[in-house]
Amino acid sequence: MAKWRETLRSGDWLTRERIRLVALAVLVAAALGATFLIVTSNGLNDRFGRPLGTDFSDVYTAGTYVLDGEATAPFNPPRQFAGEQAIFGQRAQFYGWHYPPYFLGPAALFATMPYPLALAVWQGVTLVLYLLVIRGILFSSAAPGRAGQPPSPLSGAGKGSMWLLLALAYPAVFINLGHGQNGFLTAALLGAALWQLDRRPWLAGLLIGLMVYKPQFGVLIPVVLIASGRWRTFAAAALTVVALTLIVTFVFGPDVWTAFLASTKFTRTVVLQQGGTGWQKIQSVFSVVRMWGGSVPLAYALQTMVTVAVAGALAWLWRSRASFAFKAAALAIGTILATPYCLDYDLMVVAPAIAFLTRDGLERGFDPWAKTLLAAVWFVPLITRSVAGATLIPLGVPTLLIAFAFVLHRAMTEPGVMKQWRFATNSLE
Repeated sequence: MAKWRETLRSGDWLTRERIRLVALAVLVAAALGATFLIVTSNGLNDRFGRPLGTDFSDVYTAGTYVLDGEATAPFNPPRQFAGEQAIFGQRAQFYGWHYPPYFLGPAALFATMPYPLALAVWQGVTLVLYLLVIRGILFSSAAPGRAGQPPSPLSGAGKGSMWLLLALAYPAVFINLGHGQNGFLTAALLGAALWQLDRRPWLAGLLIGLMVYKPQFGVLIPVVLIASGRWRTFAAAALTVVALTLIVTFVFGPDVWTAFLASTKFTRTVVLQQGGTGWQKIQSVFSVVRMWGGSVPLAYALQTMVTVAVAGALAWLWRSRASFAFKAAALAIGTILATPYCLDYDLMVVAPAIAFLTRDGLERGFDPWAKTLLAAVWFVPLITRSVAGATLIPLGVPTLLIAFAFVLHRAMTEPGVMKQWRFATNSLE
């Protein structure tokens, strides 16, 4: 037992050969599964009657309503369902439209294309953006490891294709592809904003502002920007949101906001509180409480406690002298933990955190348990839905909570960080 503990602690089990083998196995299995669904489909629906890229069907349907001059229709669940049935057949399952009006423009653009082409363009372009951002995070400031450290199994990633294999085989990638979802775009926007935050603060703010189409993932960003005094980025993000709001209102009319606000009741009650999507798919403290039979007030209370705790920890971390890699990784992980509404394809947002922590480990050496934890965070999207569905045991949320705590602990052990904290605490006494 002690030997196993030491192996996990050191991460020696995570050899380059094992990394490649597991990643290739995941990649090949997912590719075969996707190929089977595509070749056995009718070009629109798969052999089970589901639209290819299931959730993208609601985006495409919403876009057709926009092109017909009915921008408020997607926010009406019965009308949205009727539109989906008109396009994908009477057997179509209902896929609700839960986005704010900002996403109506892209939806309309996709609706100008045949559905298979729109799905391919949407997933292909955003996948490339995600990969470019991960590569940028990993190699924009690469440096040798600490003297005396053994070579990392990932140390050759920059010279070959290991980084690309791991980024592509990250299991959340295939969940996102299967659902035709926007995880690639969200991960690319957040990752690029963090990557460019100190280089181009105005660009970082613009990218953050564009994340307004998924507002639940922007809760913590103002906290860290204010705490760290990044006012140019804060201003750029705010101006971007204001500009987008004015454009949407001008193009679609003010009624679209009334329709959106009315639709949030359906999202809140049916999807979130009643678990219409499936508790095993939602990766939040809220969903864990509800899956275990807890009441709605209890779920909100515990989720609020976690959100406040994560926000407070991030405010401290971003004011500290800790490495930026820890700050960025903690924000990406905290973004998932802070919202009650987060599905397993949204775990794409964790990919930039993995990249930042990997880069830090390559530059300065991996800390005890770091490699094993990174492997767990990378792997958990593959099994969290199925395990929770079969056993009611959540894996995603506990893994992310442990990862968040690990990053905080590691940041606190950096030279000068706790000294700075003690100085600040003494100054308040």
